[in-house]
Formats: sequence, structure tokens, C-alpha cells
Amino acid sequence: MKTEITRLLGIEYPIIQGGMAWVAEYHLAAAVSQAGGLGLIGAASAPADWVRQQIQEVKKRTNKPFGVNIMLMSPYAEEVAKVVAEEGVKVVTTGAGNPEKYMEMWKKAGIKVIPVVASVALAKRMERCGADAVVAEGTESGGHIGETTTMALVPQVADAVQIPVIAAGGIADGRGIAAAFMLGAQAVQMGTRFVATEECWAHENYKNLVLKARDIDTKVTGRSTGHPVRAIRNQMTKQYTEMEAKGASFEELELLTLGGLKKAVVDGDVKTGSVMAGQSAGLVKEIVTCENLIRDLVKETERVLKGALAYE
Repeated sequence: MKTEITRLLGIEYPIIQGGMAWVAEYHLAAAVSQAGGLGLIGAASAPADWVRQQIQEVKKRTNKPFGVNIMLMSPYAEEVAKVVAEEGVKVVTTGAGNPEKYMEMWKKAGIKVIPVVASVALAKRMERCGADAVVAEGTESGGHIGETTTMALVPQVADAVQIPVIAAGGIADGRGIAAAFMLGAQAVQMGTRFVATEECWAHENYKNLVLKARDIDTKVTGRSTGHPVRAIRNQMTKQYTEMEAKGASFEELELLTLGGLKKAVVDGDVKTGSVMAGQSAGLVKEIVTCENLIRDLVKETERVLKGALAYE
């Protein structure tokens, strides 16, 4: 299980926990890193002081590498970019924008920069601007998504860039991890699977909806606005889809989902909130500790890979 990514990031296993907004806070990030993966704090649209506090809380709980996911559209992105450098964070993943203007500062601070991409063109652009690796995220993932599937995207990105590729989208077990390696990835990023862990602070209602999800239970809304989001079907997605079909304006649709993720994750409102989750939710059947999850993922991956080699 040693790959270019484990060596690059100084982690034991090539398993990265997604930087999910409202979900990925210090308890989860610290537990994943302590178990040998790479935990991420999801900065989302939070102010820099909150992110600094989260970083310091992770440091109290583990001396192993961890990272911060920065949404570059956040009004606090510039301040958060400085905080991660000041706090000596080892890894930054980025989404919703171009991290190029922060590259020099982050490189001077010794930070490994890993943008999340949904296309070959964006992966090549990130490599040119100095990224250390990229997360190729397929449309199976939860939250904001691209169009191309993980199966098609990962090998094309791996062929197009020289830097290591991390696969994301639809991966929730050792079979998925083994498949990602076969596609050319050096690690995986998993979000939905880490929601169903004991250390994840998400509301029990949110976790339980993930556990109950079937293969057909996620829905993509917002394609008409150019901002597609995958979440588990509920009253909100039904209403959104109906409004979208009737030609509702972007503003009307935004109003329906405003604060929806917090509503689901923090308040447990899984009817009118946005229960963001990937298609892999149908594979998630139990809540376990991060340590046990990563141990079992590694064992299953090794077993699958050995079986594939034996077959050859």
C-alpha cells in the first residue's frame, strides 16, 4: 500500500478523507490521520479564525500529517490561505477556483498542494501552475460534481499529467480502491464512507439516511443552472426538481437550498435539508470507528489485489 502519494504526504495508507463542508471538522480529520490516512478539515465558507481553531484542535489529537480543503470561492479564501501557511499545515486541497496565486506562499511554507479537478484540461492546468498532485473526482461523488464518471476520468487524467493522481467518486470499499489503482491512481479520496464513522459529528439522522440509501437513492439537482449537486433524495430534491422543470429562476432555486447542508448535517433536518452524499452510499451499511474502517479497507484492498494478480 505504499505509493507515490503515501511518500509525498508522509502517510501510512493511500486513503484521504474528503474535505466535506460542515462534516469534515477536527474530530474526523484527527481520527483519520491518526489511523494512518490523511484527514482533512473542510474550510468551506468559514472564517479564518474558525479554520485556525480547527487546525489547532487537530494538532492536539495527532502528530501525523493532516490537511485543509479550501473552497477558493469563499469570501475568506485569502485569509484561510495565509492561516494554513502560518499554522504549518502539511497539505492543502482546493476546489471551486484556481489556487495559482497562493502557490508561492504555500510552497515556501512546505505545503503540498492538491487541487480537485473534474476534467483533463483542468488537471493539466493545475500541473502547470505547480500542483503536487490532483484529485480526479468523478460525477458519482456527493455535493458539487462534474460530468465525467470516475471510471472514465481517472485513467485519462493519469495519462495526461506527470504528477500523482488521486481517484474520488463512488469509492467506499477495498474493491473501489483496488479498481482506482488499476485505473492509474496512486490513492483514493473518500467522503461519503467517512460520514458513517463514530468520530464524524454529523447528525444521526444524516448518518442513518446514508446507511439506508440504495443504489438509486441519490439525485442530481441544479444541472439547468450549471451548478449540479448530488444529494440523497428527499422532500427538498423533489421540490427542487419540480421547480427546475417549470423553469424557476436561479435565485428561486438558490433560495430553496440556502443553508440546506447545515440544516441536514447540524440540525438533522433530512427532509428539507441537503443530504449531500455520493452514489457509494448504497455500499455503506454500518457506522464504525475511523481506525477500524481504514484497517478493513486496507485488508480488503490487499485481498482484492492479490486475487487479481493470482488470476493473471
